[in-house]
Amino acid sequence: MKLIVFAGPPTCGKTTVIRQVIRRMIAGNHKPSYIKIDVLYADEDEIIKKEFGIPTRKIYSGELCPDHCNVVVLDEAVEWAERVGSDYLFVETAGLCLRCSPYVEKSLGIVVLECTSGMNLPRKIGPMLTLADISVITKIDLVSQAEREVFRYRVLEAAKEITVVESNALYGIGIDPIVRRIVKTVDIEFPMYLRGNPPVGTCTICVGKKEIGAKHHFGVLRTMDQELYYVGE
Repeated sequence: MKLIVFAGPPTCGKTTVIRQVIRRMIAGNHKPSYIKIDVLYADEDEIIKKEFGIPTRKIYSGELCPDHCNVVVLDEAVEWAERVGSDYLFVETAGLCLRCSPYVEKSLGIVVLECTSGMNLPRKIGPMLTLADISVITKIDLVSQAEREVFRYRVLEAAKEITVVESNALYGIGIDPIVRRIVKTVDIEFPMYLRGNPPVGTCTICVGKKEIGAKHHFGVLRTMDQELYYVGE
């Protein structure tokens, strides 16, 4: 079983890239399955199942952030994919927390970024970009060559070892290099471990505290002057 995790901001073109990849994987006699992790609503699993007839699932994170949900369900997801006879599991995660990495060791991490989102986007993404193996830059037909070059530079500035693939996914341009890398990915191993370290801190907001102001909270806190301090045992 090979695990491929796709992450990226909303509307960046993740599902379009995945559909093009799945089309080529099926043509190569591979057996992929697909899971979508989102917060409140998703229908991509139904679209992909209808189009390709492969096993699909969706998981709503609900009260959890998508990265948190990704961590706690991914072992079950891999076991499910094995049971349904797949040799590749594609996971598309909303990945809205820019301080966490959705990727797993011995998996392939792919971040999808749209170059129409602004030249500084790669500087804002954090581990979603810096810990990925491949950065797929989408919607390249909507910007100038100069803007494409600047965006690519900013991606490599943030993640020096990453492989950059420019793609117009609607027409399948730039998809073949991604497929070749996927096929070469090593098999996942149990127990699985998160790639990179989670943020250092206990989030009282995540456990339900609604009060405003540092005096109501504990763990790693911050002042307006960017000073970190800790409250607690």
